[in-house]
This record gives sequence, structure tokens and C-alpha cells, in this order.
Amino acid sequence: MKNFIVRTITAVFFVAAIVTCFLRAEAMILLFALVTGLTVWEFSGLVNNRGSVTVNRMISTVAGVYFFFAMAGYNSGIVSAGVFIPYLITLIYLMVAELYLKQEDPVHDWAYTMLSQLYIALPFSLLSVLAFRSVGSDIVYTWHVSLSVFVFLWINDTGAYICGSLLGKHKLFPRISPGKSWEGSIGGGILVILSAWGLSQLCATGALGDCPLVLSPLEYMGLGLTVVIFGTWGDLIESLFKRTLGIKDSGNILPGHGGMLDRFDSSLLAIPAAVVYLYTLTMI
Repeated sequence: MKNFIVRTITAVFFVAAIVTCFLRAEAMILLFALVTGLTVWEFSGLVNNRGSVTVNRMISTVAGVYFFFAMAGYNSGIVSAGVFIPYLITLIYLMVAELYLKQEDPVHDWAYTMLSQLYIALPFSLLSVLAFRSVGSDIVYTWHVSLSVFVFLWINDTGAYICGSLLGKHKLFPRISPGKSWEGSIGGGILVILSAWGLSQLCATGALGDCPLVLSPLEYMGLGLTVVIFGTWGDLIESLFKRTLGIKDSGNILPGHGGMLDRFDSSLLAIPAAVVYLYTLTMI
């Protein structure tokens, strides 16, 4: 009972922080820069516990946070593409440094260092691609799509848990996550699609304020389905990562919910997938 109360309190504060931060661009950027740094730091610490791996934890974390700020600045129109040069120089340094450090397994060091950027820093940085839109000659901030990705993930988790508990009989991926069922995943997906349709109606009526990116109900439902599929894969990927390392939780920074990777695992694949989906819509 005590653990349930702790989990509930943490979840309430977590959801409140995410929702409110999206109401202002500055708050979103600052919060997710912090999230990026904490997640890269956590990831680097976990892989460094493997016998022959030595990732430069500090430089990898600073690089990830810098890349997040650079993407936010570039997509908001504040800075030019030149802002990415220091980040590229840092990546080159992390590669070349292994020539002189004489580590036991430099290939694994390279792989895990770059994975921290590809798996964590890049997906979070793509939030600014969803949040900033070009309207004529101006670039405006919109929270609708970027926040909806997280809302869809939360709805999917809730629906999958309820449907899985009541109807779950067929395991979705027993080798990696024995608790997930096809019935739960389908139930969560249906609930998200219905929620996406409802969101499209709210945007169409202006109930959520001005929305620079106008999507039809079918397009919103497609976005919801994309988030469900790739969010589920993101969850499974993190489960495989933890199984490989032989750990239950990625950390303990969030009481009752584990670490940063445990909390944001689904979004690490759902955010890039949402970006690809929306850009695909503009090309067809």
C-alpha cells in the first residue's frame, strides 16, 4: 500500500511537470534539457558498470545537453546551423581520445558513447522539431503535438494495464517483457485512437487555443497509432537493455518508478517516429 501511494504521488507530480512545462517554450526547453542530462548520465553510469566499458560520463552528458539546446535554438530560429559545430567537435574528440587512453575495449567505449547520443540526446532534441512550426515568415511555438505524444503514451499505458489485467491471455513478447499481452496492447491502442479523434475535435473547435499545425481527425488518429506502436517498441528496447545488464530498474531517482530511462523509455522511440510521421504527411 505504501509503495502504491509513493508511485501515485510521483506520477501526479511527473504528469503535472510535463503538462505545465509545455505551456511555455522556455519551460519546456529547460525541463527537457535537465531530463536529457539526467538520462544520459544515468545511461552512462549503467554501461560503465560493465567490465570493460569506460564511457566519459561527464563529456557525454554535457554533449547531450548542448545538442538539446542547439536543436531548440536552431528550430526556434534563434541561432544558425553553426551552433552544431561544437557538438560535432566533441563527438570527434570522443572518438579520437580512445587512441590515447589505452582502454581495454575501445570499440565498446565508442559504441556506448555514441549510443547515449543516438538513443537519448537525439530523441529528446527532436521535441523542438515538433514544438516549433513555420507560419509564413515567422516561427511560432505550439505545444499541441509535442504534448499529445506524451498524453498518448500515458493513455496507452493506462489502457494496456487495464485491458491486460482483465483480458490478457496471449503474451506480446514473453522473452523480454512477460507482463505485456496482445489484449492489453490492442486495448491501449484503441483507447489512444479514440483519444486522438477527440483531440482533433478540440483543436478544430479552438478549445485548445490556436494550433499552427492543423491535422485532420484521420491524421491525428494516425499519429496516435504511430505513438502506440513505436512507444511499445521503445518500452521493449529498454527492457532488453536492462535484461542485458541484469538489472530491474535503471535507477531510483523517481520514487516508485525507477530511473529516468524507466520513465521515458517509450518516448525515446515515439518522439522520432512522430517527427517522421508528420514530415511524411507534408510530402504526400
